[in-house]
Amino acid sequence: MRTDGAARGNPGPAAAGAVLLDADAPGGERAAPVATVSEALGIATNNVAEYVALVLALETAERLGAREVELRLDSQLIVEQLAGRYRVRDPKLAPLYRAALERLETSPAEGAVRLGLRLWLAEKKEA
Repeated sequence: MRTDGAARGNPGPAAAGAVLLDADAPGGERAAPVATVSEALGIATNNVAEYVALVLALETAERLGAREVELRLDSQLIVEQLAGRYRVRDPKLAPLYRAALERLETSPAEGAVRLGLRLWLAEKKEA
């Protein structure tokens, strides 16, 4: 899954989105998305938008019955926090961080997505 969030200004008008792909489908990453999700967030910071995108994607993967996820994120902060290398200090991010971890750490028997989690810091493309 690929997620992204952005805010014009920081904080400013923000949005979050994600694309979920089936790596086992013919064409792999070039296959049609299994699902997409997007949400306008009103006024938020970029980091909040990035986390909301992640949580929306994980909720969608859970509903679709995913048992393994590969996260391709362009937020170094989130990658490092999920990997346990950075602490979550911003009180606005803490509940979003916990929501992401809840979806990643629930056992597969309970229907969550944590059989295999791989984190990738996606390369940002210049516009």
